[in-house]
Amino acid sequence: MRLWVGLGNPGAKYAGNRHNIGFMAVDRIAEAHGFGPWRSRFQALTAEGTLAGNKVMLLKPQTFMNLSGQSVGEAMRFLKLAPLEVTVFHDEIDLAPAKLKVKTGGGHAGHNGLRSLHQHIGDAYHRVRLGVGHPGHKDAVPGYVLHDFANVDQPWLDDLLRGIEDGAPALAQGDWAAFQNKVALRLNPPRPGKPAPDTQKADAPKADAEPPRQPSADPRASATAPNGAPAEDARSPLQRLADRFR
Repeated sequence: MRLWVGLGNPGAKYAGNRHNIGFMAVDRIAEAHGFGPWRSRFQALTAEGTLAGNKVMLLKPQTFMNLSGQSVGEAMRFLKLAPLEVTVFHDEIDLAPAKLKVKTGGGHAGHNGLRSLHQHIGDAYHRVRLGVGHPGHKDAVPGYVLHDFANVDQPWLDDLLRGIEDGAPALAQGDWAAFQNKVALRLNPPRPGKPAPDTQKADAPKADAEPPRQPSADPRASATAPNGAPAEDARSPLQRLADRFR
């Protein structure tokens, strides 16, 4: 069993906040991959399903962000899971919008949800860091993350969440590179193929070039040798005499 935790705050008033992008991520995984219905347990909402042959429980703590660790710790104890079997999806102000990075361990960088997790389960869990950008000054951070995504953010946000849907089976297998590649393909789809480059060699004759002259069959046409000296006449004396009267 793998435990995937989305961080956020419960309630409709917070649903579109930047701080709730973790909830958004696990909601999209549940919907795209046919997870069971959400139900209340472990001070959270949970849904279960299978990805690439691996059982996964999705969990959204209902304790509010700064007490998330209580819910996650309770679920881990019941399921007998180690921190390395836990992956947490959370907003990351130190990453530009639409950027995604996966890491294991490390500090909480002032994130209240991660701080609570550190207190209850330690820091040796996996994180999927979802970039939401920085407001520019640390005093503006609380209001920024507790504000809804702007309309201009919706296209990249949808692409990011679709990429997470696409990559979820790879993440369940522990293939982080494949997971991140799936996300990148949604955010930066390949451009339509360009015309193949001109493969004609530089020294090849052009199509409209004048064809080279063919040597004349008449031996008299070769008047000079390549070094400019008169070419040797290969005709017999009788043939030379005959040619004079033609």
